[in-house]
Amino acid sequence: MPALSGIIHQLNTLLWNFPMLVLLLGTHIYFTLKLQFVQRLLPKGIKLSFSKQSTSENGITPYAALSTALAATIGTGNIIGISTAIAIGGPGAVFWCWITGVFGIATCYAESFLSSKYRIKNKHGRYIGGPMYVLKNVLHMKYMAAAFSLFAVLASLGVGSSVQSNSICTAITEHFTVSPHIIGIGIAILSGFVMLGGVKQISKVCTYLVPFMSVFYLTGCGYLLLLNHRYVPKAIWIIVTSAFSSKSFIGGIAGTAVITGIRTGISKGLFTNEAGLGSIPMTSAASNCDSPVKQGLISMTGPFWDTVVICAVTGIVIVSSMLHYPLEYINIADDRLCFAAFSKLPFWGSEILSISLILFSFATIIGWCYYGECSICFLTGNRGIQIYQVIYIVFLYLGAVMSLQFVWELSDLLNSLMAIPNLICIWLLRKEISYHLKNSI
Repeated sequence: MPALSGIIHQLNTLLWNFPMLVLLLGTHIYFTLKLQFVQRLLPKGIKLSFSKQSTSENGITPYAALSTALAATIGTGNIIGISTAIAIGGPGAVFWCWITGVFGIATCYAESFLSSKYRIKNKHGRYIGGPMYVLKNVLHMKYMAAAFSLFAVLASLGVGSSVQSNSICTAITEHFTVSPHIIGIGIAILSGFVMLGGVKQISKVCTYLVPFMSVFYLTGCGYLLLLNHRYVPKAIWIIVTSAFSSKSFIGGIAGTAVITGIRTGISKGLFTNEAGLGSIPMTSAASNCDSPVKQGLISMTGPFWDTVVICAVTGIVIVSSMLHYPLEYINIADDRLCFAAFSKLPFWGSEILSISLILFSFATIIGWCYYGECSICFLTGNRGIQIYQVIYIVFLYLGAVMSLQFVWELSDLLNSLMAIPNLICIWLLRKEISYHLKNSI
């Protein structure tokens, strides 16, 4: 096992240090230009996502589809990931994380448009789709479609299941003495109750959970920004200027090489918003929206809320707090920066952040479960869904009671392997994506 873990770590270092960063960010920039800065249509996408839509037997509402996608993407990466990015890459990493979110909006539109346009109806008359269906039915790359689905299933058991239950367990045991076995069983039961209801049950829970957890967390952030209001302008200035300078900072984070900040910020941004990985389009395909272009516009608001808003706010909160209380950040652990910031709330600061982590992780669990179900359905038909659900629930329990460094490494690798077939798909169909957008706006 140590030898295998070492190989996977080396592969991740190779892929995420250069090839995947260039491939994903390059795709983001290309489609931003190809689609004539589709980000300009964000206000329309936001308006469409909140427009009243009736439910139907064929699919879920566009808002429910967006909420399910956000449930999977808004996770511990928005908190712990940003904390680690600042610790390793300096405050400038926040800027580069934000940039990936801005450009990733275009890629998210492209992949979501395709999956919505080429979705199919299953035997129950419900919409289902994703990059695997586009690869198989449009590009006739059935082996690549199967590979994408397999990687998605395996990734769901890691980053979607065991990693998230481990995060919940860590957040709970920090405040209470509870057996990880009890926590694991509780997570498995609660998640199973939601999962067994299918996509409609999952999306229904997400439509309530995502707004609540986001407002809950951002309210705490907003209060901290008020407490640090004198330092907020300087924090923003440092985040921007540090993105292009290795000038020393504060709180033990001294001059970090610019390239390290760029690499760290981009990798964290790409990982947290999932634009280009091929996961978000699966929920886009389940929507009952009658226009693939409209659904693409709705779906592309996901990276905006996830990275441009939540990740950026988290970064500003941490950096402004570091300016306000620099001595408290000396020699602090990489993943504890946000906890140090929230400790300045007048009451229950650490508890509020832990609750946010629990809610974010639980949302990711049920969101990624749907991705896994879509992928296993493509591979085996409906025959494999119940078996997959049982395995997913078992991994939830195992995640709470095991050390997961190896699983984290494997999940990173599987996510990159998911992205490659998906990016090939949207590059091959780039003219069609551009044509439909130009003729629909």
